[in-house]
Amino acid sequence: MTTHPSTSVTSCATGVLALVLLAGCAAQTPAPPANAPKPFAAAARTAADINAVVGAADRSEADRALDSGRRPAELLQFLGIQPGMRVADLGAGTGYTTELLARAVGPTGTVYGQNTRFILERFAEKPWSERLTKPVMSNVVRVDREFDDPLPPEARDLDAVVLVLFYHDTVWMKTDRERMNRAIFAALRPGGVYVVIDHSARPGDRVSQAETLHRIEEHIVHDELAAAGFRFARSATFLRNPEDTRDWNAAPRAAEERRRTSDRFALLFRKP
Repeated sequence: MTTHPSTSVTSCATGVLALVLLAGCAAQTPAPPANAPKPFAAAARTAADINAVVGAADRSEADRALDSGRRPAELLQFLGIQPGMRVADLGAGTGYTTELLARAVGPTGTVYGQNTRFILERFAEKPWSERLTKPVMSNVVRVDREFDDPLPPEARDLDAVVLVLFYHDTVWMKTDRERMNRAIFAALRPGGVYVVIDHSARPGDRVSQAETLHRIEEHIVHDELAAAGFRFARSATFLRNPEDTRDWNAAPRAAEERRRTSDRFALLFRKP
């Protein structure tokens, strides 16, 4: 087959032109904007870092006694909390999780520990106040506010908000959960995360057992957080228990042999 010179020249010119155009497009690709959401590193802390937090010599024996059921190392790995972060622990209670977060973010970070009046009056005021006197809690800001509007105005551009075993309580406490979730969304920076851990209810129970069995169906949380603008990122299984019949009261006053054995979901959502 004979190739005409003119055809070869045209083909070469076309190829060169294509390369030039591709190079020009590559050169003109815009850089990410300065205010683009920062990625959230799920596994930013090493096992050694986490073990140092959980194994700190000045953690109380009472907290250590809860570790087998609360799985703090797995919790911190799932959260991906790094030194210097600004985070909030909603429904802090007596402060077990708050103290772990305070240790994880270190002296350059900040933790907002929120409790409602009901929580404080019912069981938390004395142990919470005592915990806040510990030197390791110097980076914790005490927040006494209701769940409807849980964070103060200065709690903005947060890296993470955590709600452990209290989302179901907002049902029977008649919290405006739509307002609560919008407030949390507003307090987070773009790319920040909202983590909800709670006792799993039986299929079909929805929120009907929130006060009696202290449980909630997982999909309710998915639906309500999606409505607030959050995007589901991932879940974890470290608190799952497939043997749980989910027909008993999972509140702290549950029978000692059942405490901290409930099937619990752990969900992480992101603010776009």
